[in-house]
Amino acid sequence: MTTDHEGLEQEIQYVTKPFEVKHIRSLFEGTDPLMHELAYALIKGDQHEVDRMTAQALNDGFDATTVLDEGLIAGMAIVGIKFRDNIIFVPEVLISARAMKAGMVHIDPILSASGIEPVGTVVMGTVKGDLHDIGKNLCIMMLRGSGFTVHDLGVDTKPDEFMDAVTEHGADVLGMSALLTTTMPNMGRTIQAFEDEGMREDVKIMVGGAPVTQEFAEDMGADGYGKDAISCVDMAKELLGVGVNGTAPTG
Repeated sequence: MTTDHEGLEQEIQYVTKPFEVKHIRSLFEGTDPLMHELAYALIKGDQHEVDRMTAQALNDGFDATTVLDEGLIAGMAIVGIKFRDNIIFVPEVLISARAMKAGMVHIDPILSASGIEPVGTVVMGTVKGDLHDIGKNLCIMMLRGSGFTVHDLGVDTKPDEFMDAVTEHGADVLGMSALLTTTMPNMGRTIQAFEDEGMREDVKIMVGGAPVTQEFAEDMGADGYGKDAISCVDMAKELLGVGVNGTAPTG
């Protein structure tokens, strides 16, 4: 019979890129076994166990940010890599996302009541003509879990909708996603629209999606590129000058 510890170790074996292995192992290094169990339950999509263990951890005296960072987000980091590498697919991601929401039911009220200021405000959307949103939604979940306020514009988002949302919410960062090569140019058109309206200096813009590359991002004039949900969060923090390993500031 596989224990939760053995199961988590097996899940980590799916991470094959050396720098990602180092990053993932750093998430679990020195953390409590209960956090390992919580992460494993989330990866497997067991929402009832995530619900139970999150409540247990909080009752046992773990603070909300510890449970979030070392349990829920650490587990979703592996889910994100497995999804990107086609080890799991949309249904499995949605099941893990549902499990994370079960944990966040306990975490969100504590974070809200603590008065912790958000790391920053992000507007996210899939560009005009593109209806894909699973990768974007995973990024949004990770961003929110890392202390960002995120406004989701959904799919098929026009340049003026991005601009209106950035203005309305005073966003620090704009994230655009595309899964089709035919819709990728709409990232550049959106960035040009910001230029034309004199708004380009008001917001940092990052792009991502399966066909998007670092070179494309640079050619389009984006400030950053995130190849997956993990690097999306890291890039957002980098653009705002927040420590990559940090969450929301505490003072």
